[in-house]
Amino acid sequence: MTHPAPLQLPPNVRQHLYADEAQNALALAAMVADALREGLSARGAAVLFVSGGRTPVAFFEALSGAALDWSRVTVSLVDDRWVAADDVDSNERLARRHLLRGAAAAARFQPLVDIRLTPEQHVAAAEQALALLPHPYDAVILGMGDDGHTASLFPGAPETAAALDMRRPQRLAAVTPPSAPHRRITLTLRALLDTRLLAIQIEGEGKRTAIELAARSAPAQHPIAAVLRQDAVPVQVFYNP
Repeated sequence: MTHPAPLQLPPNVRQHLYADEAQNALALAAMVADALREGLSARGAAVLFVSGGRTPVAFFEALSGAALDWSRVTVSLVDDRWVAADDVDSNERLARRHLLRGAAAAARFQPLVDIRLTPEQHVAAAEQALALLPHPYDAVILGMGDDGHTASLFPGAPETAAALDMRRPQRLAAVTPPSAPHRRITLTLRALLDTRLLAIQIEGEGKRTAIELAARSAPAQHPIAAVLRQDAVPVQVFYNP
């Protein structure tokens, strides 16, 4: 199989193009492992934020065996659904099953959800927990929906505009998606960009079309445009058909 043609994205976006899912996952895992090692070397601790969905599963499993001191790594999520940690729709469940295993089982996990509270009640406590983590973070790994959402920054959600506003200090927001199940808690754009490595992992021709459209659009219509078109931190896009 040959590598895919480059995506039509802003010139500041670095593209990593692979023939299949396995190559994509291994390459992203290698880059993230290097970023975590750099964090461990520089400050004795490292912080990784990951996304949910089907796409990152192979990446999680590749990264879980990386040779590094996982006991000094904190893993958390860029967003999660407001469901129990053992619910099939929970991003926490996904990360625990596919990433926090093998060598990576020694990592500390920082959950975003506490269903004993409402999302609004929990945001303040979760903000405090995030404030204690070293930042800039070492790596933030995003995905993207066909509608151009990333993390849980959904077009049409009443909370998205505030969560995309870099002038606001909050790192977390509670979000009610207009057309997706479950309330959510998500990192804001400010938090997503507070990282040394920012990567977007996507696959499939549908996602190619969606990200190319988003790159020409406005964040209000396709929130991932706010990530693609900013210049505060370099963006790495990992893509396979």
